[in-house]
Amino acid sequence: MTGVPASAAGGSSPAGAAGKANAVGSSKAAGSKAGGAEPGVAGGAKSARGGKIAAAAVNQASVWNIANLLTMLRLVLVPAFVALMLADGGYDPAWRSLAWAAFAIAMITDLFDGHLARTYDLVTDFGKIADPIADKAIMGAALICLSALGDLPWWVTGVILGRELGVTLLRFIVIRYGVIPASRGGKLKTLTQGVAVGMYILALTGWLATLRWWVMAAAVVLTVATGLDYVRQAIVLRRQGIAEREAALEETEA
Repeated sequence: MTGVPASAAGGSSPAGAAGKANAVGSSKAAGSKAGGAEPGVAGGAKSARGGKIAAAAVNQASVWNIANLLTMLRLVLVPAFVALMLADGGYDPAWRSLAWAAFAIAMITDLFDGHLARTYDLVTDFGKIADPIADKAIMGAALICLSALGDLPWWVTGVILGRELGVTLLRFIVIRYGVIPASRGGKLKTLTQGVAVGMYILALTGWLATLRWWVMAAAVVLTVATGLDYVRQAIVLRRQGIAEREAALEETEA
């Protein structure tokens, strides 16, 4: 016998075979991990892109939420109300009743769209701009139509519309210092105005005609009082804002 080892003769021992098997298995496992990492990364990137696209679609669709649709309805009702109000000379009780229905729908939806937007997180830039426009458009259209038909003195229309436009302008002027919150008096004013104008739209006679005069008088008083209160709040807010800025500037310089 020559005594040549089995490994030198081209054979393999059990330990060597096991080592090779483990090495091959490890290389395959590493290869499978490396190969699986790329699809995983690609899949993650695709899902991220898909998430962004889905988010963009949601943001785009959110403009058409229920709160904004109610606001759009009020905007559409403005020309419809004017047409009904002035139909057949503007004094036909039937047409005036239809005009009142359009006005009532607009005022009722005004009570819900803002609440829905705040409660269910449906606030959008469109709603912030369109909602106050719709509010003032329907009220302004009703007041101007009533004054044009001789049912309401022009000075009443001037006081109410002047106050509304003035407060809106005031909000924009002091917005750099803060936001003037809506007050209970302002909400009561809006309700009283809606009831008073609605009663004037209807062809009322007798004691109801007298009652609507008093309701409108109360609306005018609340309109002026709340307008003056907004002016007071704007002055206070501006002073506070200026004082805070000066204090911050002094701290920075110190």
